[in-house]
Amino acid sequence: MVEPIGHVAMALLFAVPAWLLWGRRPAVTFAVLTQATALLPDVDLFLREHFVHPLLQHHGITHTVPFMLIAGVVFGVGAAYALTPVLNANRLIHSDSITPETTFVFTTAAFWAGGLSHIAVDLLSAEPDAGIAPLWPLYRDEVVLNIVAYDSTPVNLGLIVTAIVVHVVLYRAERYPYETRWRVG
Repeated sequence: MVEPIGHVAMALLFAVPAWLLWGRRPAVTFAVLTQATALLPDVDLFLREHFVHPLLQHHGITHTVPFMLIAGVVFGVGAAYALTPVLNANRLIHSDSITPETTFVFTTAAFWAGGLSHIAVDLLSAEPDAGIAPLWPLYRDEVVLNIVAYDSTPVNLGLIVTAIVVHVVLYRAERYPYETRWRVG
């Protein structure tokens, strides 16, 4: 299993495109939300203690792309329904025109970025006896890339430093996001 700092770093790197879409404040929020979902696939460690099922093994169903895509959509629908009125009423947001569609895209994308970054980093550091089947049930075989050691301190520190530097540079840049229909603010 990858050290949590490796998952945090990779989720930050997966959050970088938010700077191009939404600008400073929403991009920071997006990066924070990816952190909240970056460790979600490891919920299987908790679930397997309380439920006995072959799919609940570590690196099982929660470490698959289809699971993350479906869970992200469910999360996004819930967030669009529950958060849109709260966001529009909040004076800190500086907007009263955030649509449920925007909330859905924003939260679903953040969920996907965090969850898929977890799967990506697990693939890059999987030991031969601990592979994952990221495309299950579409492709049932395990995949092992094993490019870096999961407990490599230099790699984990390098990733987190790189991710933080990239986000700080983007935060300090005086650039405006691309105009998109999902723009926040």
